[in-house]
Amino acid sequence: MAATAPITTSNVPSELLPRTITAPIFEKSVEASAVMQLARPAPLALDATTSVPIPMDVPVADWVGQAAKKPLSTGGIDVKQMQAKKVAVLIPVAMEVARTNTGGLYDQLQKDLPTAFARAFDHATIHGKTMKGATGPFSEYLAATSNSVTLGTAPRDEGGIWADFVDGMEMVVDEDWDYTGTVADHRLKPKLLRATDANGQPILVDTYTPGTNMASAGTLIGEPLAYSRSVSGKQRRQSASTDTGLRAIGGDWSQAAYGVGMDITIRVSNEATYVDEDGGVHSAFQENLVLILAEAYYGFVMGDVDAFVKYMGEGSGS
Repeated sequence: MAATAPITTSNVPSELLPRTITAPIFEKSVEASAVMQLARPAPLALDATTSVPIPMDVPVADWVGQAAKKPLSTGGIDVKQMQAKKVAVLIPVAMEVARTNTGGLYDQLQKDLPTAFARAFDHATIHGKTMKGATGPFSEYLAATSNSVTLGTAPRDEGGIWADFVDGMEMVVDEDWDYTGTVADHRLKPKLLRATDANGQPILVDTYTPGTNMASAGTLIGEPLAYSRSVSGKQRRQSASTDTGLRAIGGDWSQAAYGVGMDITIRVSNEATYVDEDGGVHSAFQENLVLILAEAYYGFVMGDVDAFVKYMGEGSGS
């Protein structure tokens, strides 16, 4: 952070985090989100819906004679309406930390907020749920696809888990979609590394490419691979989360688009109360806390949900 006058909680400008803080948080949330790694970005308006063209087909061009009637394309464009949805997190901080080391507090927010926002976004876009299990903010989500493969179906001498992923790819490409990448749960990684052929030779030497960002992890069956703990639904250190058995989703990521808001707003209070996960009510004034409420906006739309295929763990069903 550039050398400036000391930052205190009493002079946070216009209830906005400084731009030097905001930009890295949004950038890192994109890096941490597996879905954002593969879906395509689109503009997002905070105060209105945004018309986002999702390509359903490639326009058909054809040869035409001189002065002849021009061929009419049969390609179609489905216009989706992307709406900004708010994601928020309330962070209790000791008063001493907030007043004496606000710069350090901002540094910590730069590290923690991208992870929190990325987890919430991936969970909503994959499962259609909030982090608490309620109906999510987006009407369309990836796991709603009717295409499903249970990992462990193919015998080892017929390709094993590699063949399972190829079978899923075949479901997608047989419907004339492109298979352009996979998002996977971290629990899948050791299974991929342990997978061997009938002769006991590893099928996958590694699933990580050095130099990639937090979510990207290289390739799987020849296409980009990104990991997210939101794929299974089971989040680390979150007791309310559950493992759905989902281990990966792959497909045509041109059929998914996301938008990112322009500002992260922050409100600070040392007098408000808050309710913890167990229902307990806490007073910031009484407990000498500063409450930091951070909010951001994201959007997500899909074309055809069956341009994707989900891969379920063994015994989890579909």
